[in-house]
Amino acid sequence: MKKSIIVVVLLAIATTISFAQNASQARKVLDKTASIVGRKGGATANFTISGKYGNASGTIAIKGSKFRANTQDAIVWFDGKTEWTYIKKNEEVNVTTPTEAQQQAMNPYKFITIYKNGFNLSMTTSASEYKVHLIAQNQTRTIKELYITIDKRTNLPKQIKMRQSNGWTTINISNFKAENQSDAHFRFNSKDFPKAEVIDLR
Repeated sequence: MKKSIIVVVLLAIATTISFAQNASQARKVLDKTASIVGRKGGATANFTISGKYGNASGTIAIKGSKFRANTQDAIVWFDGKTEWTYIKKNEEVNVTTPTEAQQQAMNPYKFITIYKNGFNLSMTTSASEYKVHLIAQNQTRTIKELYITIDKRTNLPKQIKMRQSNGWTTINISNFKAENQSDAHFRFNSKDFPKAEVIDLR
């Protein structure tokens, strides 16, 4: 009986160590990806999105937590605090303070900061990619779960899937380029859109 208890305890310890090592490896992969994507000067990429926020495709510029996304229907600026969404059809600009999930939906690189706190990490690997799985420790959090697929060769993310209470959103990313961006690029300038009606929803 004592031998059985010892075996069970040893197996439990081994399993715990294995999970801890896997989580550590997942964090190292994300750290490396975040260091590339989050370069100080900024970057650009193409993206497609499907799910809760509808279907869209376009280009994105990023710099730290700032982003500017261009799609066929809208332009979105985010300066790290305030978001401006210009609806081309209506010539309206909605000003908001977006939630974490709303930022993630328009900025697929938001994961480079949120993975560092409040998520349990694990990872599987194949010949060509890593797939990192993040589960929120607090399930009342807006983003409850994430899958981040990363190319092993480039260490760049290819796809991000996020789960909220009402379902999954999938973002595919391509054509990443390191390109310096000015801070002004991430703020709406009314002079560029003189006919636009600005609606403050904060």
